[in-house]
Amino acid sequence: MEPLCRNLDLKPATFPPISPRFPKPISLSLRSPRFSCSDRQVTKKWRVSVGNANSEAKFSSQELVRAIGKGLLAFAAAAAANYAVVCCDYPAMAESLTLAFPVSRTTEVNSVQRTLVETWGLIRETFVDPTFNHQDWDQKFQQTMTEMFPLKSADAAYMKISGMLSTLGDPFTRIISPREYESFRIGSNGNLQGVGLFINTEPRTGHLVVLSCVEGGPAARAGLHQGDELVEINGEKVDGIDIEVAIQKLRGRVGTTVTVKVHRGNDFAGDSSIKEVKLPREYIKLSPISTATIPHKTPDGRLTKMGYVKLLAFSQTAAADMENAINEMKSQGVHSYILDLRNNPGGLVKAGLDVAQIWLDGDETLVNTIDREGNLLPINMVNGHAITHDPLVVLVNEGSASASEILAGALHDNRRATLVGHRTFGKGKIQSVTVLHDGSALFVTVAKYLSPALHDIDQVGIAPDVQCTTEMLNSPKESTSKEKSSVSSSREADSCVLVAEHELDIQESKGTAS
Repeated sequence: MEPLCRNLDLKPATFPPISPRFPKPISLSLRSPRFSCSDRQVTKKWRVSVGNANSEAKFSSQELVRAIGKGLLAFAAAAAANYAVVCCDYPAMAESLTLAFPVSRTTEVNSVQRTLVETWGLIRETFVDPTFNHQDWDQKFQQTMTEMFPLKSADAAYMKISGMLSTLGDPFTRIISPREYESFRIGSNGNLQGVGLFINTEPRTGHLVVLSCVEGGPAARAGLHQGDELVEINGEKVDGIDIEVAIQKLRGRVGTTVTVKVHRGNDFAGDSSIKEVKLPREYIKLSPISTATIPHKTPDGRLTKMGYVKLLAFSQTAAADMENAINEMKSQGVHSYILDLRNNPGGLVKAGLDVAQIWLDGDETLVNTIDREGNLLPINMVNGHAITHDPLVVLVNEGSASASEILAGALHDNRRATLVGHRTFGKGKIQSVTVLHDGSALFVTVAKYLSPALHDIDQVGIAPDVQCTTEMLNSPKESTSKEKSSVSSSREADSCVLVAEHELDIQESKGTAS
């Protein structure tokens, strides 16, 4: 069997001689047989010995991370060690690694050094690019640890970790502080205090752009739009800062305000393209679903009902809320559906897959993943049962990203839905989130994904079957629709919704419902 990685034999870095003031260096040895090229993964076991102690403990890889977090690897400042040596041996692959680094006496920095070890190990084991952007990742770790040693604050030390991660060339692989992670969790649960603004990193430029605004929220009322580029927050330029840092600056206690500057869309013609607004922070309830029943007259004159469902984000409750909404509209006599994913920035990938299974039967492929070794792994349903087989159209645009693209691709490639709108955002990466010992969180891109038909999505997006104009119609049609929840009245003047209604008529006339 050919090794998955080259043999490593890194000598300890050259540091100043150990003075009598310091005790002997800490020595850590980690032993982990990697899995072979077969489909069966061998559970990783680690042997950890600290200092001169003869005690030995065995850990799984996850337990090792927890052990580091609890300080079992003697990174506590009280150890007063001058150096630490990490030795990793991979007998199954004849791979060995030795790293040496100075251990800080500053308690705050010492704690972040443990976080750095966790980060380095998780990236080494799971990051989608096994070349680590064509750099020696172990040497990068050693360099970062050495640069961290003389620092005096945790903030400065965390900046070193962020700098190390930035060399991977993936803006979505990042670390966030405990406070930022708590805000992330609150957002995923659907409740937060902020300005109602969804932003993301544009992968081609690295700039922060507005994906969408929560309807009726402070940002929407101030006239911010999808495509606006975020320039400043409270007078501080945001070019190059981490997205979670920007989100944290926008959120805050209800009753306070935040001032933002944005470039208006793609208009960079001068100062006139800059818009500055002061936004009040409010309680933002992110109910993921908005619905409406649309009375519709078919080409042959029959009066029918169409169901309109707008999915705002893939939160933990998205699939359950979607299923409840569809079942209720079915009870009202709805026989065809428009699923609106426009300006949906994504969220939990599992939620996207769960929503797909509401519409699909059998064992269809929902998405294909490609791991770091280039292995293609389809994710299929198991004995799926759709709750409705009525015709379906999905609306997408440039703000439809990540889990939205997974869902749209699954429904389109399995010939369950027609896509109407504009090409999607193009984020074809899947990430894992690991909570580290200090409550911070590491986001790691662990795989790329392709649609069921093996279409690449990353930085490409999904092209719709039918395009529609983004302008509103001059004469909104009259409607007597009774809406279940708050859906903008402008929907009645939305040309894409009208195109979707036309496509549903075509599906019904051809009998193309699944």
